[in-house]
Amino acid sequence: MPIATLIAAEPLPAGELNAAADRLHHAGLVVGANHWIEPGLVGELRFTGDLASANAALDPLRGVADVLVLDEAVRSPRLLMSDMDSTMIANECIDELADYAGVKPQVAEITERAMQGELDFEAALRERVALLKGLSEHVIADCLVQRIRPMPGARTLVRTLSQRGADCVLVSGGFHSFADVIGAELGFHAVFANRLVIEHGHMTGELEGGIVDAARKAAILMDQSARQGLAPEQVIALGDGANDIPMLKAAGAGIAYHAKPAAIAAADAHIAHGDWTALLHALGIPRSEWSD
Repeated sequence: MPIATLIAAEPLPAGELNAAADRLHHAGLVVGANHWIEPGLVGELRFTGDLASANAALDPLRGVADVLVLDEAVRSPRLLMSDMDSTMIANECIDELADYAGVKPQVAEITERAMQGELDFEAALRERVALLKGLSEHVIADCLVQRIRPMPGARTLVRTLSQRGADCVLVSGGFHSFADVIGAELGFHAVFANRLVIEHGHMTGELEGGIVDAARKAAILMDQSARQGLAPEQVIALGDGANDIPMLKAAGAGIAYHAKPAAIAAADAHIAHGDWTALLHALGIPRSEWSD
């Protein structure tokens, strides 16, 4: 049975959940039980019918709350696949490196266009990396300490799902130099990312090995899923940009996070207001079982 979860940053009127149920009913859906999990802040509505119709009916509420409409079957994921930059962390690592190199405006513009889907990802990545030529590798450690910050709720989400038996995999179009550290900090079991070429302590402006792009992310998801014999509904994917779209579509539930329009359109649900703990609510995991 599909379930719609409302997660508000500020308390909603007590009657808002019943009003949401009325919206579903008027859209021709069969509405079941609804209740507040946390009064005014987190509510749940069960219904029978088309998820797209439910999303359309509840869309007016998205101005004041995150509304995640998911099938109950995805509530016990065995595999979590997540993008890193602007998804698990609040930064674009390559833009931060570019700031140390004095070329952030040029690199950030390319990053934004790539994430919007306006540029070929690999070509855009190689163009940006070339601008880092000559930058000391010591900058990476400085950047990790001084600038890189996890998204609110990211550690709680990953560690909670891991504790409940899900394999958590970080797949990044960024770099292993960052992703390995961040993955370990947040509790991921495996990391896939790109590798910067460093010679004599400085970046050469090149990459080594295959590129983790949109197609590669989806391929990793399919491979990891097949290795475990998982059904699509046992897989959740998280992302924010065009480079995540194939992965979001390949998962049983693709969740966009404060995302670009193209990623929102491709995802099954979008978190626009709150942090990553909104997904824990949508998966029906009570706060008492969250792991920090």
